[in-house]
Amino acid sequence: MDRLEGHTAIVTGAANGIGRAVAIRFAAEGAHVVLADITEEPRGGGETTTEAIHAVGGSAEFLTTDVSSWDDIRALVTLAAARTGRLDVIVNNAAIGAGGRLTETSLADWDLTMSVNLRGVFMGCKAAMAQMLTQEKRGEVRGRIVNISSQHGMISSPDHLAYGVSKAGVVYMTRQIAADYARDGIVCNAVAPGKIMTGMGGHEPSDERLAYARARTPWPRLGQAADVASAVLFLASPEATYITGENLMVDGGWMAS
Repeated sequence: MDRLEGHTAIVTGAANGIGRAVAIRFAAEGAHVVLADITEEPRGGGETTTEAIHAVGGSAEFLTTDVSSWDDIRALVTLAAARTGRLDVIVNNAAIGAGGRLTETSLADWDLTMSVNLRGVFMGCKAAMAQMLTQEKRGEVRGRIVNISSQHGMISSPDHLAYGVSKAGVVYMTRQIAADYARDGIVCNAVAPGKIMTGMGGHEPSDERLAYARARTPWPRLGQAADVASAVLFLASPEATYITGENLMVDGGWMAS
């Protein structure tokens, strides 16, 4: 049996990269996936995530969503729950990566990064929680939240102050939600990618940064979006029992070395 058969899941930032990989994997495991992003078109062109899922017989629908908008987030959860009356999983993945050290980070860049990376995750969790608490349990669980953090929530993020701070906030938020709602049957975890080759923001990393990442990562290759999708699927599935409040590293051993 597929691991998410009969489940409804939301994935934000689903048009590209990690979000796209997670959504396609969820659909392959039987979930109906509600895809959320600011635009449906992939950065590099080609078929949309919705089209990719439908092409192999999966179930998905897309809703244009600005995760920094409470009205958009509420509409997203309402749409997801309308199909079966429940929302089983939300993956808060949407993020932006504005750069700059402290003295180079403008207030506008700081506010934009926090509105998407931290406020967006907060609102995604909040709206999903309101729905999940109304649901009957499946086994021990009413609903599962998986937030995408980053290894840069635990270590410095060179020249990316706002991004690193926002991801550190996601790690704390995940732990607090897990502790506050465990007795209600809500599971909340995070996945922290290391260097994953996704082209985030539409910019390829410099040769220097790639060389550093390869030298710093013990595993003999850098990460792929599919590596993160596998970890997210595990935490979103009924197989993950008695696990909540965790921040699962998917970094090829970077943090271990």
